[in-house]
Amino acid sequence: MTNMSKTDTPKTDSSAAEVPPSGWIDRYAPGPARPYLKLMRLDRPIGSWLLLFPCWWSLALAQGLTASPWPELRLIALFTVGAVVMRGAGCTWNDITDREFDARVERTRTRPIPSGAVSVPRAFAFLALQLLIGLAILLSFNRFTVWLGVASLVLVFTYPFMKRFTYWPQLFLGLTFNWGALMGWAAVAGSLAPAPLALYLGGVLWTLGYDTIYAHQDKEDDAFIGIKSTALKFGEASKLWVSGFYAAAAAAIALAGALAGLAWPFYLALGLGAGQLLWQVARVELDDPADCLAKFKSNRLIGWILLAGIGAGQWAA
Repeated sequence: MTNMSKTDTPKTDSSAAEVPPSGWIDRYAPGPARPYLKLMRLDRPIGSWLLLFPCWWSLALAQGLTASPWPELRLIALFTVGAVVMRGAGCTWNDITDREFDARVERTRTRPIPSGAVSVPRAFAFLALQLLIGLAILLSFNRFTVWLGVASLVLVFTYPFMKRFTYWPQLFLGLTFNWGALMGWAAVAGSLAPAPLALYLGGVLWTLGYDTIYAHQDKEDDAFIGIKSTALKFGEASKLWVSGFYAAAAAAIALAGALAGLAWPFYLALGLGAGQLLWQVARVELDDPADCLAKFKSNRLIGWILLAGIGAGQWAA
């Protein structure tokens, strides 16, 4: 890379991480809506899942506080819609702040803002619309949860800038993406307790692991344009670090289950989930962007396993 000028675009072959133009948005969505749906990453739903699962885990964890064996359907629906909308708002804000970087990276240069499909003023207007929808959803919760949700905006709006200043933007993503682990419990209990705090810690550590794997897709481009990441910080030691993050995440989530009084099925599910995390670390090819993306996406399975485990642990308690 030493022969590149500052105006060159890195040539890293990370195109496997992008959704091809033949995706469902291009096939079925109305033309004017397509760039806005892509701005929300609706054609890349894994981010919404990873934002949603800590909310659902926390709702399930809090069921021990109620007389009902099932989480309230209204809360499940609110968190589901809220996760999709707020993930879209976060992606829109991220693309506004990163538009110059995205234009210089092969994998991201076709995104709506750097490609010119959506202007910056229109992106800001779309962001405002999503935030208004998110606010309407937030106001459906109790007062404590409303203020907890408002507090999360500090993380949402500062996260995109972290990669400019620290090699730990994945930590800030973890703090942001797992806020639902606090909000789900608060929506049921109207307060916080040690169990959701332990769950939140576990989620943050989980994100540190999977997003380090994800960041290996763009490590050459990031180094070229001056963006920092844990993938660059850890380098060849990344597997060791990710293993540590995943082990600590499993321990924190186990503590959350113990604090919430979950029975043995939860720990069985947690063991299965830990095995899947171990498989990720053992099999990931950190120099293969497509494989990094596949292992990253496999964390959706962890979400379902833990959700089932928490529910079963509540039933058997």
